[in-house]
Amino acid sequence: MTDDNSRRRLGRGLAALIGEMDQLPAADIGARPAVNPDRLVPIEFVGRNPRNPRRYFDESELQDLASSIRQHGIVQPVVVRTTADNRYEIIAGERRWRAAQLAGLIEIPVIIRDVDDRTALEIAIVENVQRSDLNPLEEAMGYELLIADHGYTQNDLGEIIGKSRSHVANSLRLLKLPEPVREMLASGTLSAGHARALIPTSDPVALARSIVAKGMSVRDAERLAQNDIKAQSDPDQGQASRKEEKDADTVALERTLSDVLGLDVTVNHKGSGGHLKIAYKTLEQLEEICRLLERR
Repeated sequence: MTDDNSRRRLGRGLAALIGEMDQLPAADIGARPAVNPDRLVPIEFVGRNPRNPRRYFDESELQDLASSIRQHGIVQPVVVRTTADNRYEIIAGERRWRAAQLAGLIEIPVIIRDVDDRTALEIAIVENVQRSDLNPLEEAMGYELLIADHGYTQNDLGEIIGKSRSHVANSLRLLKLPEPVREMLASGTLSAGHARALIPTSDPVALARSIVAKGMSVRDAERLAQNDIKAQSDPDQGQASRKEEKDADTVALERTLSDVLGLDVTVNHKGSGGHLKIAYKTLEQLEEICRLLERR
């Protein structure tokens, strides 16, 4: 079977796999081929996957889950794979494992699936994306791992996670931001919409701090970013250039087109006409633009 066929099959099957693990009772899960029956294993024999895209866990939410586990136990088993010497690595369910430790559990229920590194990473990303457990930066880093280590294209990833190629492209664009802005994005101080507006600016860190301090909306952040970009492209205009702003409709149009294409789009009006600029960095992106235009 080709890699493309395998990826398409996996893209359709992963969501069902995770759903079945969460919804079926233990007896039904154990009856399925390639899935071991639920078993209890010592919690110290289970470790996190260092390549799990999820990095941030809200402490108060973990404490709430730990309280629930003390009362009701772990309702959904942790999905793991065997490593060595009866040890296990988490594929899905690290949050439950962390909360179980806080609750003082000695053993936890697991479902064992012996899969390779690529499949384990795919399952982790799909589960977290579908449940909105990843912040935008973690999601982007997960996509980058699959592209860099396993040769996926943006279209492949879109099929696997059930989202558009432009969604994947927009997520990956966030990785261009400097570390201080990424930290704001990871903590939720900045939204993905705020962060995307800062990507082409001259000083994303300073602008991000200004956005947070002033409590700006995404629309306000886009205007701020556009003013900075204008000052870069035409510095001779000085303060006049900084004060000039695009109208809200043009900024909104640029935002919409950028999100649809997953690329930076600039619209400039001149009288009754103007020009539209689409910036691409790879031949894959150019080919995608050409395909979209040909379809029209």
